[in-house]
Amino acid sequence: MDLWGVYLFHLITLALLEVVHASRDCLVAGDSCSSDETCSPRLRTLRQCVAGNGSMKLGPGARSQCASAVSALLSSPLHGCQCKRGMKKEKNCLSIYWSLHQSIIHGLNLVESYPYETVERDYNYVRLASISADSDVGMTTVNRCLDAAKACNVDDLCQKLRTEYVSACIKPTAKSGLCNRPKCNKALRRFFDRVPADYTHELLFCPCTDTACAERRRQTIVPSCSYETVDKPNCIAQMRICKADYVCRSRLAQFQYDCEPSKTSASGCKQENYGACLLAYTGLIGSTITPNYVDNSTSSVAPWCSCSASGSQREECENFLGYFTDNICLSNAFMMFGRESDQQPTHSQYSTTSQGRRENSSTTSPPGTIETMRNILDTIIPTQVLGNELLVGHSTMSSNSLLNAASPHSLMLQAACSLLLLLLQILINER
Repeated sequence: MDLWGVYLFHLITLALLEVVHASRDCLVAGDSCSSDETCSPRLRTLRQCVAGNGSMKLGPGARSQCASAVSALLSSPLHGCQCKRGMKKEKNCLSIYWSLHQSIIHGLNLVESYPYETVERDYNYVRLASISADSDVGMTTVNRCLDAAKACNVDDLCQKLRTEYVSACIKPTAKSGLCNRPKCNKALRRFFDRVPADYTHELLFCPCTDTACAERRRQTIVPSCSYETVDKPNCIAQMRICKADYVCRSRLAQFQYDCEPSKTSASGCKQENYGACLLAYTGLIGSTITPNYVDNSTSSVAPWCSCSASGSQREECENFLGYFTDNICLSNAFMMFGRESDQQPTHSQYSTTSQGRRENSSTTSPPGTIETMRNILDTIIPTQVLGNELLVGHSTMSSNSLLNAASPHSLMLQAACSLLLLLLQILINER
C-alpha cells in the first residue's frame, strides 16, 4: 500500500467514526426524527405523554397511545442516543433522551443506565507531581492539596475557571448581601466539566493526614455558598427537585451507575472502575444535591440534607444518603486515588473506562432489549382502542417502518462504508 492509499484509508476511517459518533448524538437523532414523516408524529405524541406526567392524567385510550409511541420509537435513532457532559445545549439534548426514557408511562421505567457518552481520559499525575516538585525541593512535609492548587495555577484553563467560580461564590449580592448561589453553582459545573480531571481530581480528592490539609480540601468548592444552608432540607425533597431538572437527574443517574457498590467485586464497584466513579461524583457538584466533605477530620462525604421527618419514605431517603455515606465503591475510589497517585501511575492505569464498559456503551441495548420492552409495555398497558383527541399527531404506521426510514446519517454511513470497500478493492487489485 503506497502513501496515498494509506492517507485515503485513514481519511475514510475518520469519516466513518465521525458519522457513527454523530448518529448517537440525541440532538442529531432528534433533528433526524423531527424531519421524518413517520418518526415525527410519534415523537410529538410522546412529548405530550411526558409533559407534566401527562399520561397519568389522560384516559386509558391516551395511555395506550403513549405506549404505542414508545414502542415505535424504540426502533428509531432516538433509542440509544446519548449526550456529552457539559456540551452546548446539554439540557436540550437530555430532554430528548429523557422523553423516551422517562419513567412516567404508568410507572414503567425505561432507564437503561444514563444518558452520557463514555468519557475516556488519561490522568497525568506524573506531570502534576513534576510541576509541584520544583517548589518543594528540601521540604520534608508534602501537602498534596496545596500542590494541586499550585499545579492548577500553572495551567491557563484551570487557573481561569477556578478563579471564575471562586469569585462567583464569594461575591455578595447587592440586594441580600449573600452569595449568588445559582451563579456559583453554574461556575462550579463549568469548572468540573471543562477542566481536565487530572487537575480537578487532585484538588478534590487529594489525600490528607492533617486537619489543615483536609480543611483546604473541604473548602475547594466554597461550601459556604455552594453547599451549606442555615437548615438542612429533607433529602427526599432535594431528590425531587433534582429529578425535575434534566441535567441534575442525568448526573445522579450517572453517579448511581458508575459508583454502584458490589459485595462480590474485589474493588467494591459493580463497574470495576474507580476513575469513572470519581468522574461521576464530580458531575454532581453544582447541582441541587451537591456532595462535599462533612468535616475536616475524615474523608466522609454527603449532600447537605437529612432524613429527619421523612415519614413513610424514610427507607428511600436513607438509601439515597447511603450512596454517599455507606458506599464501599465510592470510599475505595477515594482511598485508591491517594495511593495510586502517590505511586505516580502510568496513563493507562487511570483510564476512566474498562474494556467491558466500552463494549456495553457501544451498543446501549442488547439484542433482546427492544422486544423485551415491548412485551413489558403490552403487559402493563394492554392495547386498547385508540382515539383520544387529547393527543395529536397519531400515526397508523408500524414501528418497523421507523427502523426502515433512512436518516441522512444512515445514508452517510452507507456511503462511507461503500467508499472504504471500494478503496480496499482498488488496493487489492493493484497488488
